[in-house]
Amino acid sequence: MNAVIIAVGSEMLTPTRVDTNSLFLTEKLNLLGVEVVQKMVVGDQKKHLEAAIRNGGELAQLIILTGGLGPTEDDLTREAVSAATGRALTYDRSLAEALEARFAAMGRKMAEINRKQAYVLQGAEVMQNPHGTAPGQWLRLPDQQILVLLPGPPGEMKPMAEAEFFPRLERILPPLALSTLTFRLTGMGESDLDQLIAPVYKQYENPVTTILAKAGDLTVHLRAQAKTKQEAEARTAELGGKIEALLGQRIYSRDGSPLEAVVIEKLVARGETLAVAESLTAGMLGARLGGVAGASKAFLGGIIAYRGLQKEMLLGVAGKAIAEHTEVSEEIARQMAVGARQRTGADWALSLTGYAGPEGGTEANPVGTVFIGLAGPAGPVRVSRFRYPAGDRDRVRSFAVHSALNLLRLALLKGES
Repeated sequence: MNAVIIAVGSEMLTPTRVDTNSLFLTEKLNLLGVEVVQKMVVGDQKKHLEAAIRNGGELAQLIILTGGLGPTEDDLTREAVSAATGRALTYDRSLAEALEARFAAMGRKMAEINRKQAYVLQGAEVMQNPHGTAPGQWLRLPDQQILVLLPGPPGEMKPMAEAEFFPRLERILPPLALSTLTFRLTGMGESDLDQLIAPVYKQYENPVTTILAKAGDLTVHLRAQAKTKQEAEARTAELGGKIEALLGQRIYSRDGSPLEAVVIEKLVARGETLAVAESLTAGMLGARLGGVAGASKAFLGGIIAYRGLQKEMLLGVAGKAIAEHTEVSEEIARQMAVGARQRTGADWALSLTGYAGPEGGTEANPVGTVFIGLAGPAGPVRVSRFRYPAGDRDRVRSFAVHSALNLLRLALLKGES
């Protein structure tokens, strides 16, 4: 079964409101084997909403509408569904009496406008709303298409969906087992990743493969459906094994764990510690590491040295080196890493210095250039130069933090082999 989700409400077409209902519904539907093929937000205009319902009917067997079930003039979901399906709206006296009783229990008299919420589509089943005044509706059409009307406020929609909508849906869906497999990886671009693994995953319609990307952090998500759990798991394992063989050490997590958690886990397992020295990232790396539960077992802390004088005072960077090489250079990244390791007594130290923008940079090292130093228990300090797309300061810094964590992860892997 395919589904279309329509979020109703002009307020969600403004920059101040976000449709979160569709995220909740999509997750639950996917677990039942229902694929959401389209989501949309439609304002409080009957003709636009009516057109969206008809269009959704051409794409999917299940159409879910959230919102527009209130008592005011701009709550038009019931009317739009009526017009799109040809089903009349009928006043349900018992529903109106229940609404009146709800208001009476709160010591209030129900406004006449609330009677609008007692109109039900011909043939629809009412879904109760103990958390609000807007009842939901489940309408099954002769062509086996299903329209579901849910309230807009998440505090009303979610309980109704759990108690009324999903149980109805489960009763008409065939038994289905699902299996998911997630790879998190870094060290390559999204297009490079797809180019590498697409020839493999395109051979499979089941599992379905999804690629997600943000600031150097990539996720490959596999989802298989089958009659039994064993069969579904076999499907994801088969495709997952082929993808894993192509990606190798670029994969850092197979259970969804973030990169910082993987690094902390490896350090703890080795009984080693880490310190950081940050310039352009100003504590972002330390915050990522400190956000891991149990990080104190391996993470000693960090030094934020944003300006040259602080690099000298806090990390022991030579002023002469700053004058000769500038603060954004391989040499300064090296001295920052050495200083952080010496001053904290850590086994490992990471350092970051660079130009996040929008100002700064030189001809040799333009905005987006970052130097990352890695000092370890043995061998010389390794410094890597990265060049990220300029124009988004926070994105450059996020890329830098992720790259630093990955450099340490790879160094720890080499030590384990």
